[in-house]
Amino acid sequence: MIDTGSTGFMLLACSLVMLMTPGLAFFYGGLATKRNILAIMIQSFVSLGWTTVLWFAFGYSLCFSGGEGGIMGNFDKAFLMGVGIDSMYSNGKIPEVVFIAYQMMFAIITPALITGAFVNRVTFKSYMIFLTVWQILVYYPFVHMIWGGGLLAQWGVLDFAGGIVVHATAGFAALASVFYVGARVDKNSTPNSIPLVAIGSGLLWFGWYGFNAGSEVAVDFITSTAFLNTDIAASFATMAWVAIEWIREKKPKFVGLLTGSIAGLATITPCAGFVPLWAAPIIGTAAGVVCYLAVQLKNRLKWDDALDVWGVHGIGGVLGTILLGVFATKAVNSAGADGLLLGNASFFFKQIVAVTVASVYAFVFTYFMLSLINMVTKVRVTEGEEMQGLDVAMHGEKAYDEGAL
Repeated sequence: MIDTGSTGFMLLACSLVMLMTPGLAFFYGGLATKRNILAIMIQSFVSLGWTTVLWFAFGYSLCFSGGEGGIMGNFDKAFLMGVGIDSMYSNGKIPEVVFIAYQMMFAIITPALITGAFVNRVTFKSYMIFLTVWQILVYYPFVHMIWGGGLLAQWGVLDFAGGIVVHATAGFAALASVFYVGARVDKNSTPNSIPLVAIGSGLLWFGWYGFNAGSEVAVDFITSTAFLNTDIAASFATMAWVAIEWIREKKPKFVGLLTGSIAGLATITPCAGFVPLWAAPIIGTAAGVVCYLAVQLKNRLKWDDALDVWGVHGIGGVLGTILLGVFATKAVNSAGADGLLLGNASFFFKQIVAVTVASVYAFVFTYFMLSLINMVTKVRVTEGEEMQGLDVAMHGEKAYDEGAL
């Protein structure tokens, strides 16, 4: 019988995760230069439409139908065949259609995360091919292997809400994209609107409660623990980032504060429903410090990851997955595992191997895929288009009517 409380909560969580994609568009849109606001925002919004088409056609089926112990599912539920209005999710508490919609929101935002790395350098046509192929051959396999009863799930790997599946894969794909497309001609990346960045960050933080707490796919004690872990880790990461930046640069930066919050949210994501509340401040503080240092390393190495996707999401996802191997306990979630602190070195080792394999695969595949896409249609815009700005060059629009300002 349907659990009305869990079903209502999951519909709300689904809506919260959906709101994260417009939030991401605002976050990136504010950080972009004035000539590239719409070009970066459309790359997030188009995923709402196109990823839903793919998910309905075969995405859900490849992730959650068949293929037990394998790398990919099958086409048994393509076009949602066999899914009736009374079909139930495997936990017997919510309708399967609610689970389909909830997981679809994850599929929508994951590739959109990557776009911040190559802002104002990639053609829209090549991005649409990227969006399609990357999901099919990177995102879907890792969803199936970890959440769909596939290879890594059977090996004992855990990922509560997407440290490996979402953030590590997207972050290292972003780094590969930066290496492939190269640096911007004009590296002036002064944010055009920090208030817009703040709106985006607020929406992302708000939506992340649905992202993490909703990943329990029911309402119970684990749901509430994941909710509070999410907020505590994000808050500690925010303050850690502000503190270290204040000490090093002599001023507390607002963009740094907002970026620190996202680092904390990304890092707690794989841990949220598996670790005790006392671990969340440690995970959040580590996120603020390590992700800040990763961004500084990127700057020193002159990797032109324009909006710090690798340093925040990639490193945050990897760090969170490893710390899950340290702090996990069955006292919080009996379906989880005990981590290194409770003597389970095997689980800790599996987490490291899984996140390493995922990151390397996402990096190598993305670089190779961009090379192939470039044979079909050019990936990088011309220098003239880049200097003009992609809002006008690619889309024929401007974010603001400057004549009226």
